[in-house]
Parts: sequence; structure tokens; C-alpha cells
Amino acid sequence: MTRKRQTVPRRRPRARKARAVAPRRGEAPRASAAPVREIEAVRRQLERAANRHPPRWNADPEDVRRSVLKLVLTLVELIRQLLERQAIRRMEQRTLTEEETESVGMALMRLQQTVLDLAEQFDISPDELNLDLGPVGKLL
Repeated sequence: MTRKRQTVPRRRPRARKARAVAPRRGEAPRASAAPVREIEAVRRQLERAANRHPPRWNADPEDVRRSVLKLVLTLVELIRQLLERQAIRRMEQRTLTEEETESVGMALMRLQQTVLDLAEQFDISPDELNLDLGPVGKLL
């Protein structure tokens, strides 16, 4: 009978760790080249980030007032157009009487004229009330 020989796993030789050499009394600790490069890279990133601060917003009160009015008029015009479409739909379905149709038509015309008057008063063209929504298209 032959006996199988058992193999003992061989140990890998351990990697030698670099021993830190303690600085002599009064001497500054020595840094290797790699950490110094990393510290310099971090320092440069911090400097770039510090120089990249966003500009401050110093708004002109008249520009702010005009922009707010433009936004409000745009919303009023959007609501007016939605009400107009709903009124037309209800007229086509004959759910409004002639008096109601006349009343709604007059109210919508007055609202449109008011929006145009306010826009003219603040030197806003009616085209400016149509916001560009990017890929969606124009609002109105």
C-alpha cells in the first residue's frame, strides 16, 4: 500500500514594513514625497474653490418690481386663457344661457384689456408674457 504524501501549505514571506524613523530631538518630522504631492493637490483645489465663489446679486428695485409684475401678468393671462377655453367648451355643450355667455365674454375681454394696460404702463410687451419653458415650449 502506498501512502499519499500530505502537502503542507507554504507560507508566503511577509512583506517588510517600512519603519518610521523617529526624528531626532529638535528636528522636524520628515515627510515622504507622495503625501507632500497629495497635500499640494488638495491645497490647489481649495484655492480654486475659493476663487470660484458665485457673484453677489445686487438687484435694482425697479427691475425686481418689473419682473414680479411680469410674472403676475403672465399668470393672470394664463388663467384668463384657461377660463376662455372653458367658456367656449360650455357654450358648445349649450350649458350656458345667452346672458351667461354674454357676461363671461365681457368679463374675459375686460380682463384681457386690463392685462394689456398694465403691461403697457410698465413697458412690457405682450410677447414677454409668454414664458419659454425650454423643451416643453412656450407657456401661452
